Amino acid sequence: MKAIIFAAGLGTRLKPLTNTIPKALVLLNGKPLLFHTINKLINAGVTHIVVNIHHFGEQIIDYLKNNRFAVPISISDERSMLLETGGALLKAATLLKNNEPVLAINVDIISSIDLEKMIQHHLKSQALATLAVRKRQTSRYLLFDPGMQLCGWENTSSSEKIVTRETSTQLTPFAFSGIQVLSPSFFGQLTENGKFSIIKSYLRLSRKHRVIGFHDQSPFWIDVGKPGELKHAENYLNSIHSE
Repeated sequence: MKAIIFAAGLGTRLKPLTNTIPKALVLLNGKPLLFHTINKLINAGVTHIVVNIHHFGEQIIDYLKNNRFAVPISISDERSMLLETGGALLKAATLLKNNEPVLAINVDIISSIDLEKMIQHHLKSQALATLAVRKRQTSRYLLFDPGMQLCGWENTSSSEKIVTRETSTQLTPFAFSGIQVLSPSFFGQLTENGKFSIIKSYLRLSRKHRVIGFHDQSPFWIDVGKPGELKHAENYLNSIHSE
Protein backbone atom coordinates (compact mmCIF):
# COMPACT_ATOMS: atom_id res chain seq x y z
CA MET A 1 0.00 0.00 0.00
CA LYS A 2 1.21 3.51 -0.85
CA ALA A 3 0.76 6.75 1.06
CA ILE A 4 1.31 10.45 0.59
CA ILE A 5 2.37 12.86 3.32
CA PHE A 6 1.27 16.44 2.73
CA ALA A 7 4.40 18.31 3.80
CA ALA A 8 4.45 21.27 1.43
CA GLY A 9 2.63 23.83 3.60
CA LEU A 10 4.15 27.16 4.58
CA GLY A 11 3.73 26.50 8.30
CA THR A 12 2.62 30.08 8.89
CA ARG A 13 1.04 29.32 12.27
CA LEU A 14 4.30 27.77 13.49
CA LYS A 15 6.34 30.92 12.99
CA PRO A 16 9.00 31.77 14.06
CA LEU A 17 9.99 28.08 13.96
CA THR A 18 9.27 27.92 10.22
CA ASN A 19 11.20 31.06 9.32
CA THR A 20 14.23 28.92 8.50
CA ILE A 21 12.92 25.34 8.21
CA PRO A 22 9.86 23.63 6.69
CA LYS A 23 7.01 22.61 8.96
CA ALA A 24 7.81 18.95 8.31
CA LEU A 25 11.20 19.35 10.01
CA VAL A 26 9.96 21.10 13.15
CA LEU A 27 11.15 18.98 16.06
CA LEU A 28 8.80 17.04 18.29
CA ASN A 29 10.55 15.14 21.10
CA GLY A 30 13.83 15.63 19.29
CA LYS A 31 12.60 14.21 15.96
CA PRO A 32 11.01 16.02 12.99
CA LEU A 33 7.26 15.81 12.48
CA LEU A 34 8.07 14.03 9.22
CA PHE A 35 9.89 11.27 11.13
CA HIS A 36 6.86 10.60 13.35
CA THR A 37 4.46 10.54 10.37
CA ILE A 38 6.65 8.24 8.29
CA ASN A 39 6.96 5.73 11.11
CA LYS A 40 3.22 5.77 11.83
CA LEU A 41 2.59 4.91 8.18
CA ILE A 42 5.20 2.14 8.17
CA ASN A 43 3.66 0.66 11.31
CA ALA A 44 0.29 0.63 9.51
CA GLY A 45 1.73 -1.49 6.70
CA VAL A 46 2.52 1.19 4.10
CA THR A 47 5.23 0.02 1.71
CA HIS A 48 5.92 3.16 -0.35
CA ILE A 49 5.62 6.81 0.72
CA VAL A 50 5.41 9.99 -1.34
CA VAL A 51 6.20 13.33 0.31
CA ASN A 52 5.18 16.57 -1.38
CA ILE A 53 7.43 19.59 -0.85
CA HIS A 54 7.39 23.36 -1.35
CA HIS A 55 8.53 25.61 1.53
CA PHE A 56 12.27 24.96 2.10
CA GLY A 57 11.74 21.79 0.08
CA GLU A 58 15.44 21.19 -0.44
CA GLN A 59 15.82 20.68 3.32
CA ILE A 60 13.28 17.84 3.22
CA ILE A 61 15.11 16.28 0.27
CA ASP A 62 18.39 16.44 2.21
CA TYR A 63 16.76 15.01 5.35
CA LEU A 64 15.39 12.01 3.46
CA LYS A 65 18.75 11.45 1.75
CA ASN A 66 20.57 11.45 5.08
CA ASN A 67 18.10 9.31 7.04
CA ARG A 68 17.21 5.76 6.09
CA PHE A 69 13.70 4.41 6.52
CA ALA A 70 12.31 0.91 6.06
CA VAL A 71 10.38 1.79 2.89
CA PRO A 72 11.21 3.74 -0.30
CA ILE A 73 10.25 7.42 -0.22
CA SER A 74 9.60 9.51 -3.32
CA ILE A 75 9.36 13.29 -3.68
CA SER A 76 6.54 15.18 -5.38
CA ASP A 77 8.11 18.57 -6.04
CA GLU A 78 5.83 21.61 -5.75
CA ARG A 79 8.56 24.19 -5.25
CA SER A 80 7.41 26.09 -8.33
CA MET A 81 3.80 26.31 -7.07
CA LEU A 82 2.04 25.24 -3.88
CA LEU A 83 -0.95 23.19 -5.04
CA GLU A 84 -2.94 22.57 -1.82
CA THR A 85 -4.16 19.06 -0.97
CA GLY A 86 -6.22 18.38 -4.10
CA GLY A 87 -3.61 19.69 -6.50
CA ALA A 88 -0.95 17.78 -4.59
CA LEU A 89 -2.80 14.48 -5.04
CA LEU A 90 -3.30 15.15 -8.74
CA LYS A 91 0.38 15.99 -9.28
CA ALA A 92 1.53 12.90 -7.34
CA ALA A 93 -0.98 10.57 -9.03
CA THR A 94 1.61 8.83 -11.22
CA LEU A 95 3.67 8.02 -8.12
CA LEU A 96 0.65 6.78 -6.16
CA LYS A 97 -1.47 4.84 -8.64
CA ASN A 98 -1.61 1.07 -8.20
CA ASN A 99 -4.24 -1.56 -7.51
CA GLU A 100 -4.48 -0.78 -3.79
CA PRO A 101 -5.96 2.08 -1.76
CA VAL A 102 -3.80 5.11 -1.04
CA LEU A 103 -3.47 6.62 2.43
CA ALA A 104 -3.05 10.40 2.65
CA ILE A 105 -2.13 12.32 5.81
CA ASN A 106 -1.04 15.82 6.82
CA VAL A 107 2.47 15.94 8.27
CA ASP A 108 1.36 18.00 11.27
CA ILE A 109 -1.22 15.49 12.55
CA ILE A 110 -0.24 13.58 15.71
CA SER A 111 -2.89 11.03 16.53
CA SER A 112 -3.66 7.73 18.20
CA ILE A 113 -5.92 6.71 15.30
CA ASP A 114 -5.73 3.04 14.31
CA LEU A 115 -4.81 3.39 10.64
CA GLU A 116 -5.06 -0.34 9.97
CA LYS A 117 -8.62 -0.36 11.31
CA MET A 118 -9.48 2.62 9.11
CA ILE A 119 -8.03 0.92 6.03
CA GLN A 120 -10.04 -2.24 6.71
CA HIS A 121 -13.18 -0.15 7.20
CA HIS A 122 -12.55 1.49 3.83
CA LEU A 123 -12.06 -1.85 2.08
CA LYS A 124 -15.19 -3.34 3.62
CA SER A 125 -17.33 -0.32 2.70
CA GLN A 126 -16.13 -0.23 -0.93
CA ALA A 127 -16.19 3.57 -0.74
CA LEU A 128 -14.46 5.83 -3.23
CA ALA A 129 -12.91 7.72 -0.31
CA THR A 130 -12.96 7.37 3.48
CA LEU A 131 -12.28 10.44 5.61
CA ALA A 132 -11.18 10.26 9.24
CA VAL A 133 -13.43 12.54 11.30
CA ARG A 134 -13.89 13.38 14.97
CA LYS A 135 -16.38 15.12 17.23
CA ARG A 136 -14.38 18.21 18.12
CA GLN A 137 -14.80 21.98 18.10
CA THR A 138 -14.00 23.81 14.87
CA SER A 139 -15.64 26.33 12.55
CA ARG A 140 -15.81 24.12 9.45
CA TYR A 141 -17.62 20.81 9.50
CA LEU A 142 -18.32 17.96 7.13
CA LEU A 143 -21.95 16.82 7.29
CA PHE A 144 -22.87 13.13 7.31
CA ASP A 145 -26.09 11.12 7.25
CA PRO A 146 -26.67 8.29 9.78
CA GLY A 147 -24.80 5.87 7.49
CA MET A 148 -21.74 8.21 7.51
CA GLN A 149 -22.21 9.14 3.85
CA LEU A 150 -20.83 12.62 3.18
CA CYS A 151 -23.76 14.94 2.41
CA GLY A 152 -22.37 18.44 2.80
CA TRP A 153 -20.18 21.05 4.45
CA GLU A 154 -20.81 23.95 6.80
CA ASN A 155 -18.86 26.98 8.02
CA THR A 156 -20.41 28.03 11.31
CA SER A 157 -18.47 31.31 11.36
CA SER A 158 -19.78 32.55 8.00
CA SER A 159 -23.06 30.58 8.02
CA GLU A 160 -22.11 29.17 4.61
CA LYS A 161 -23.55 25.72 3.94
CA ILE A 162 -23.33 23.26 1.05
CA VAL A 163 -25.63 20.25 0.79
CA THR A 164 -24.65 17.64 -1.80
CA ARG A 165 -27.26 14.99 -0.97
CA GLU A 166 -30.82 15.63 0.11
CA THR A 167 -31.91 13.42 2.97
CA SER A 168 -34.93 13.25 5.25
CA THR A 169 -32.72 12.58 8.26
CA GLN A 170 -30.75 15.13 10.22
CA LEU A 171 -27.12 15.55 9.18
CA THR A 172 -24.41 15.25 11.84
CA PRO A 173 -21.38 17.58 11.79
CA PHE A 174 -17.92 16.09 12.19
CA ALA A 175 -14.49 17.74 12.01
CA PHE A 176 -12.11 16.41 9.37
CA SER A 177 -8.91 14.92 10.82
CA GLY A 178 -6.57 15.41 7.86
CA ILE A 179 -6.36 11.66 7.17
CA GLN A 180 -8.01 9.84 4.28
CA VAL A 181 -8.00 6.53 2.39
CA LEU A 182 -8.62 6.64 -1.37
CA SER A 183 -9.65 3.82 -3.68
CA PRO A 184 -7.51 3.26 -6.79
CA SER A 185 -10.33 4.61 -8.99
CA PHE A 186 -10.39 7.92 -7.09
CA PHE A 187 -7.71 9.56 -9.21
CA GLY A 188 -9.68 8.99 -12.38
CA GLN A 189 -12.59 10.92 -10.86
CA LEU A 190 -10.62 14.13 -10.28
CA THR A 191 -11.78 16.75 -12.79
CA GLU A 192 -10.34 19.75 -10.95
CA ASN A 193 -6.92 21.05 -11.92
CA GLY A 194 -4.20 23.38 -10.71
CA LYS A 195 -4.38 24.54 -7.10
CA PHE A 196 -7.41 23.28 -5.15
CA SER A 197 -8.50 21.77 -1.85
CA ILE A 198 -9.37 18.07 -1.85
CA ILE A 199 -12.48 18.91 0.21
CA LYS A 200 -13.89 20.55 -2.92
CA SER A 201 -13.48 17.24 -4.77
CA TYR A 202 -15.00 15.19 -1.95
CA LEU A 203 -18.10 17.37 -1.92
CA ARG A 204 -18.53 17.12 -5.69
CA LEU A 205 -17.97 13.37 -5.76
CA SER A 206 -20.27 12.75 -2.80
CA ARG A 207 -23.26 13.62 -5.00
CA LYS A 208 -22.92 10.33 -6.90
CA HIS A 209 -20.29 8.27 -5.09
CA ARG A 210 -19.71 6.73 -1.67
CA VAL A 211 -17.55 9.22 0.18
CA ILE A 212 -17.80 8.19 3.81
CA GLY A 213 -16.60 9.18 7.24
CA PHE A 214 -14.62 7.00 9.60
CA HIS A 215 -15.53 8.13 13.11
CA ASP A 216 -12.22 8.11 14.95
CA GLN A 217 -12.87 7.84 18.68
CA SER A 218 -9.28 7.09 19.70
CA PRO A 219 -7.98 9.02 22.73
CA PHE A 220 -5.71 11.58 21.06
CA TRP A 221 -5.65 13.85 18.01
CA ILE A 222 -3.95 17.19 17.51
CA ASP A 223 -3.03 19.40 14.59
CA VAL A 224 0.40 20.71 15.55
CA GLY A 225 -0.20 24.04 13.87
CA LYS A 226 1.02 26.34 16.63
CA PRO A 227 4.09 26.25 18.92
CA GLY A 228 1.92 25.74 22.02
CA GLU A 229 0.37 22.63 20.52
CA LEU A 230 3.79 21.00 20.22
CA LYS A 231 3.86 20.65 24.01
CA HIS A 232 0.55 18.79 24.04
CA ALA A 233 1.84 16.43 21.36
CA GLU A 234 5.08 15.90 23.30
CA ASN A 235 3.13 14.99 26.43
CA TYR A 236 1.11 12.44 24.45
CA LEU A 237 4.20 10.83 22.90
CA ASN A 238 5.92 10.70 26.29
CA SER A 239 2.88 9.02 27.80
CA ILE A 240 2.74 6.23 25.22
CA HIS A 241 6.50 5.67 25.29
CA SER A 242 6.44 5.28 29.06
CA GLU A 243 3.80 2.52 28.93
